Amino acid sequence: MSGDANIHVRVLELNDLDRIGLRIAWNDAFGVPSPRHISMMFMRKALIWDAQCRRFGGLSPTLKRALNASADGKPPNIQTSMTVKPGTQLIREWNGRRYSVEVKKDGYLFAGQYFKSLSAIALHITGTNWSGPRFFGLTGKVGARI
Repeated sequence: MSGDANIHVRVLELNDLDRIGLRIAWNDAFGVPSPRHISMMFMRKALIWDAQCRRFGGLSPTLKRALNASADGKPPNIQTSMTVKPGTQLIREWNGRRYSVEVKKDGYLFAGQYFKSLSAIALHITGTNWSGPRFFGLTGKVGARI
């Protein structure tokens, strides 16, 4: 049975449960009793969400950190990273010189040599350890100009 079918079956099971059955399912899923005055509809939705997370994976660690920061009244600090496809040319000017890197399926081509990472290329260019994606402008904070 596919994951979607499993979720559909779980939805049907939850729709058939009364309040007591939902409270038992809640305790089984979350390991704690359900809040006292929670609606049955909310319990069903939370239990469906739990089933989906178990089947397809939950929130990413980055998103969890951002949500926790937001809940604490802090601005979320989310780093984004662009994905580049093979054939993409990355251009970087460094100390008055222009460098070009071609993205390949299994690495990067720079100055006629293959490299496994952009960080290795950044080290080759600068002589110091850099985050390769940052050096080539592929990362930044959400909302920041890249």
